Amino acid sequence: MTLANVGVHRELRWFSPWNQTRQVEEYFLPRMIQEVTGQETVPFGDCVLSTKDTCIGSEVCEELWSPNSPHINMSLDGVEIFTNGSASHHELRKANQRVNLVTSATTKCGGIYLYANQRGCDGDRVYYDGCAMIGINGDTVAQGAQFSLEDVEVITATLDLEDVRSYRGEECHPHLATGLKPCHRVKVDFSLSSSGDIFLPTHEPIDWNKFPYEDNEVRTVLMLINLPLVMPQAGFLLPLSGGVDSSSTACIVYSMCVQICRAVDVGNSQVLADVRRVVGDEAYSPKDPKELCGRIFTTCYMSSENSSTDTRNRAQELASQIGSSHLSINIDLAVKGILGIFSAVTGMFPKFRVNGGSHRENLALQNVQARVRMVLAYLFAQLCLWARGKPGGLLVLVKCENVLNSYDCSSADINPIGGVSKTDLKSFLSYCVDKYQLTALRGILAAPPTAELEPLTDGQVSQTDEADMGMTYSELSVIGRLRKISKCGPFSMFCKLIHMWRDALSPAEVAEKVKRFFRMYSINRHKMTTVTPSYHAEVYSPDDNRFDLRPFLYNTRWSWQFRAIDGQVPTTEKAPGLDALQKP
Repeated sequence: MTLANVGVHRELRWFSPWNQTRQVEEYFLPRMIQEVTGQETVPFGDCVLSTKDTCIGSEVCEELWSPNSPHINMSLDGVEIFTNGSASHHELRKANQRVNLVTSATTKCGGIYLYANQRGCDGDRVYYDGCAMIGINGDTVAQGAQFSLEDVEVITATLDLEDVRSYRGEECHPHLATGLKPCHRVKVDFSLSSSGDIFLPTHEPIDWNKFPYEDNEVRTVLMLINLPLVMPQAGFLLPLSGGVDSSSTACIVYSMCVQICRAVDVGNSQVLADVRRVVGDEAYSPKDPKELCGRIFTTCYMSSENSSTDTRNRAQELASQIGSSHLSINIDLAVKGILGIFSAVTGMFPKFRVNGGSHRENLALQNVQARVRMVLAYLFAQLCLWARGKPGGLLVLVKCENVLNSYDCSSADINPIGGVSKTDLKSFLSYCVDKYQLTALRGILAAPPTAELEPLTDGQVSQTDEADMGMTYSELSVIGRLRKISKCGPFSMFCKLIHMWRDALSPAEVAEKVKRFFRMYSINRHKMTTVTPSYHAEVYSPDDNRFDLRPFLYNTRWSWQFRAIDGQVPTTEKAPGLDALQKP
């Protein structure tokens, strides 16, 4: 009766909701089912099942999230058990919302709630994380694993219907509800309980524990496990730069190897068969995650004359700790060849800004390096196993969550981290330091983010991402959420940020950051239409293909909005408490 039609969901494209509240019609069954059941029709519509001992109602997926959920009126009409067969995809921190919704439903209304959820990857950008649960009267009494390599999991609980009736009599007072149309009841000739179960012990409430960075790890791991199976490949290749982004992807692949070894250890024959198919060895049995990682995961550090020794060493150290097959590739020869072609045709040779070049020359020289890395990544993914005398190719994983450059090192077959903010990635790496003892990550976390595309100064990095962007990654995370989640335009974002950042930035500084963001956003937004498919991890995601469906062409000047901001800055600078904000 309520369909999911926000975010990644487009159910109204394929289905129509049932709009006839409390109405039922007779539906003629297909002939093949008539032959099995011996009946011609079945009640179809908004109804409940009435057994000899209780009454059962059903919600479907999105109806639990609706402000007018069916369980409310059903509970007021005496329904005691609610079921929900759901396909709720994973997002960071979303599982808490699900638990809270089920808990809230039975806290307000009393009753038993049976929540089942899909598990696995269905070929789209989302992952369904399971986490089935059973709740009663505001408590959770049973819960399935949130992530697992098992295809099917069943949870059970023994509960007392008298507890529901006692709770409602004390807390809910359903007899006070008036004007409700009764639910249509379909009577069935059986009972869920028996006369001999009165002495069975009931399940006690349990606590729900949530580990968001473990979520970030495991859900991507399980999605990655599916990829070589459906696109028959022999593993993954990752350009490992020694930065936070590529290191996060490397840690996810290593964690995948850990999960596979654990599943094989407990006797999961399907996982073992899948791994053998990927590595091309029917006798292989993985025992050590590092050894498995070396078989299916190739990393490469693509250096140039602008690369520092620090990033090279950090990449090498991490590759050694996770066990990947690591390559060191120098791209200078390819870069000089491309620039030589340009010079031969035009008679001009571009220079970096530090050598007297213009902004256009500086940007073009950076892009050549980035795009050469993309071409080389695909070349080595196709042929490095051939060079080792092994069959198959490799899937290219993104080394960078950057969505500003087209067809550069952020281009790949799949992007495991594209929907995750830099802030969450850093927290995830901190989590991996402790869980897997990957000490190389400490140096990676401490280093300033840099693309290393401009010349070094005395052998040291002079270019940083945050200086190039004109804002920190923490600031960008806040701005990105205001743009995507809060739907802010330039002026409304400025109005929010002058309060949020009032202790750190003046209104004029806030205005400059907002205008710079929207200028770059509008210049680069069209690139989202060709961005590498990324796992949908949270509502922060800027993915244009399935999630963020706003225009990809904008007026880069934002004339009216920027004028409104400029007109407001003097007023806010003079206001003692920023309370004098005026509407444009």
